[in-house]
Amino acid sequence: MSIGSDDDEYTVLNLAVAAAPGIISEMFLGIVDSAIKQSNSSLFQKRSVREVLWGYRDPFLEAIPNFIISDKTTGVFYPYNGTADGPYVVFNGKDFIQKVALITRYKRQSTLSYWSDDYCDMINGTDAASFPPSVDKNLRLYFFSSEICRSIYGEFEKEYKLRGIKLYRFVVPKLALASPLENPDNHCFCTDLLISRNCTGSGVLDLRACQGGKPIFLSMPHFLYASDFILDSLDGLSPNIEEHQTFVDVEPITGFTMHFAKRLQVNVYFNRTDKIEVLSKLQSEFMFPVVWLNEVGI
Repeated sequence: MSIGSDDDEYTVLNLAVAAAPGIISEMFLGIVDSAIKQSNSSLFQKRSVREVLWGYRDPFLEAIPNFIISDKTTGVFYPYNGTADGPYVVFNGKDFIQKVALITRYKRQSTLSYWSDDYCDMINGTDAASFPPSVDKNLRLYFFSSEICRSIYGEFEKEYKLRGIKLYRFVVPKLALASPLENPDNHCFCTDLLISRNCTGSGVLDLRACQGGKPIFLSMPHFLYASDFILDSLDGLSPNIEEHQTFVDVEPITGFTMHFAKRLQVNVYFNRTDKIEVLSKLQSEFMFPVVWLNEVGI
């Protein structure tokens, strides 16, 4: 639960204006500039939490002809509010208990189609609610998350007791979102040489392929584990492992997750362009945080 109301208003990035150059053909950017001025839009605006998360009809988008953009609603999680994710097919463990809860198909497919590479498109592991029994602390725990459009893993950090029950804590490590220079397994998650600075950038994941081309990039909160060029581009960041890492605490005999914290940050990438006046004033590119999520369960 949040400590605030969904109706609380904040000054936030104008998602539609910032994302426009990334999703609209360059030949139409003159029309985009006119629509921004006609609707009195700017790079920042005041919106409620509900609007930012779940969507609102944007006056700037309303001013753009339908043949350029027909959907006039924008939001971080639009259009997914209340929609089902899946279906999933998982092993029930009847014939081999060590496969119980492993996902075998997602949306009727045995692999993803976002990354144009068989390795990165693999669906590995469970949904993190449980894992096969007899958990080995020396092995990685893999889980698939549709929110980040990929499979990822946790590595053993510590053993402790919660209400008298022994648990293993597995954390998503720095290496999981590292650049291909640090972790060659991540080569196929590098999809843009310019933004990633020739695949040297760490700590962010380009989600454009699974977000309809929208310039959405995922990271850990406050850009934990991100490259210096990302951290140095913004003020007010305070990455902290204790507060911002993602982990699952698993009971090792049954494989059940007893405690977890899923922490993600949604960012929008935008850059200067002379064809849109409000963006022509920028000095450099930005990976701008819009919201970070802290989902905890016990």
